[in-house]
Amino acid sequence: MNKGSATFLQVVIALLGLGTLALMLWEPHLEGRNAHATTFEIYFHDPFLMCAYIASIPVFFAVYQAIKVIGYAGRNEMFTPQAVKALRTIKFCGIAVIGFAACFEVYIFLNTTSDDKAGGVFIGVLIAFISTVIAAAANMFQRILQNGVDLKSENDLTV
Repeated sequence: MNKGSATFLQVVIALLGLGTLALMLWEPHLEGRNAHATTFEIYFHDPFLMCAYIASIPVFFAVYQAIKVIGYAGRNEMFTPQAVKALRTIKFCGIAVIGFAACFEVYIFLNTTSDDKAGGVFIGVLIAFISTVIAAAANMFQRILQNGVDLKSENDLTV
């Protein structure tokens, strides 16, 4: 991968991460129940929103690790232990998001009195599915890179 392509992908991923952060901070102001609420009331009196912000930490950490992995690819350093470690971190971030989604589903079932829980359940299942795909892909790439690192170290020892 050449440096221009790697830089372009890093910028795209960074912009997606910043867009996600902006949407997370802007969206609560659009809800009808927050029409006359203060900023403090919007962000600190809603336990579900607070949990969503805490659960987003692994997402942004995985975005940072993805930018690092693409940087390794741009410098032709993919078969290094650092790249394997970054992919392992992405996998664990995906697993953490799955755990948070499962906790949100339990919260929805136990703490809501509404008969219409389908929307929240669907969003939770969708988030868990996307996180599963990302964790599985990171695991597959981690194994491939680990095999490459092992082969590279064997060849370095025999030369």
